[in-house]
Amino acid sequence: MKNGNIVVMGVAGCGKSSVGRMLAEAIGASFIEGDSFHPPENIARMRDGIPLNDDDRAGWLANLAGKLRQGRESGEPIVLACSALKRRYRDVLRGGDPGLRFVHLFGDQALIAERMRERSGHFMPESLLDSQFRDLEAPGADEAAIPCDVALPPDALLRRILAELD
Repeated sequence: MKNGNIVVMGVAGCGKSSVGRMLAEAIGASFIEGDSFHPPENIARMRDGIPLNDDDRAGWLANLAGKLRQGRESGEPIVLACSALKRRYRDVLRGGDPGLRFVHLFGDQALIAERMRERSGHFMPESLLDSQFRDLEAPGADEAAIPCDVALPPDALLRRILAELD
């Protein structure tokens, strides 16, 4: 497995899914949309504008860690789009793959809010963006993360990520 499992992380609306899909295609990995593994209760809470807490996320993160473990054990890399806002959440994910890499998409809150307003059909309301930024713990130097400013266009982000992975 040339490139191992990778999590594209960041607050809602930063482009995790778009960048994750592009990255997965570029490196020949499977793409997993982490949001699709939230239980219905979590989706309902977020749709109602209620931020998730650590307990709400526990089972979801454990499930995603299991997917990463399967990818590692099978030798078939996965790119996972997952907020992974707190270090303890990333630690759970690393439980599935100790060699996990992260791509941290970050950016100006106003820019991300504007992008959230432009998307349709997503359950996460813009009103939860403040809570996402409050919860965000940027990856530490010891976390094998590639920081990427979402002010860059997606193709430039992809080039940056691929250069860092090589």
